[in-house]
Amino acid sequence: MSALMSTAAPAWLAGELVMLLAQKALYWPREKMLVVADIHFGKAASFRALGVPVPGGTTAANTGALDVLIGQYEVDQILFLGDFMHARAAHAAATLAAMREWRWRHPQLRMVVVRGNHDAHAGDPPASLQIDMVDEPHAVSPFAFCHHPDVLVPAYVLAGHVHPLYRLRHGWESLMLPCFLLSETRAVLPSFGAFTGGHAVVPEPGERLFVTTGDAVFEVPA
Repeated sequence: MSALMSTAAPAWLAGELVMLLAQKALYWPREKMLVVADIHFGKAASFRALGVPVPGGTTAANTGALDVLIGQYEVDQILFLGDFMHARAAHAAATLAAMREWRWRHPQLRMVVVRGNHDAHAGDPPASLQIDMVDEPHAVSPFAFCHHPDVLVPAYVLAGHVHPLYRLRHGWESLMLPCFLLSETRAVLPSFGAFTGGHAVVPEPGERLFVTTGDAVFEVPA
């Protein structure tokens, strides 16, 4: 299995070549597009606003992870598949200041957010971030970019929302890893955010599953 590991796994979806990245994102070379699901900016700040003592630094971790990918790939735009902001409390001054500083370092990039369920409660990010906000499905042929995987459209759906994890087992030991789920009609991306958690999934018949360690991504045999 280790021989099949790499930092990116190629996949053909609706006739288009995409790369499933070990860093829990998808890259579409033809459009020079980086696709990210469920980054949940400000989630830790939202928890702290409720009195839950969680560590800081997640905004910097998220922007730093994006910077790594922007440096590795030729990126003209980033498309976020919903849950960009976690809650209204995510609009904390320190969180927004860090996001603005990051955005100003990448003025050439187009950024698009497909609104998710958390965005509906959090509200749109400030206009100063220069991010285009759209509703699902957001069509860029042959794909329909969505937050929810179950949106019915006559296009191949790329979505998030689920935060999928897969349990790898070896004897008595097991490990939960983020994963990509690919079928004939849709692909579900793992959550990108540094403080998001996840839900265990089992691939359905005909569904391909790729797990990522953060450093490598590989397909789990059916």
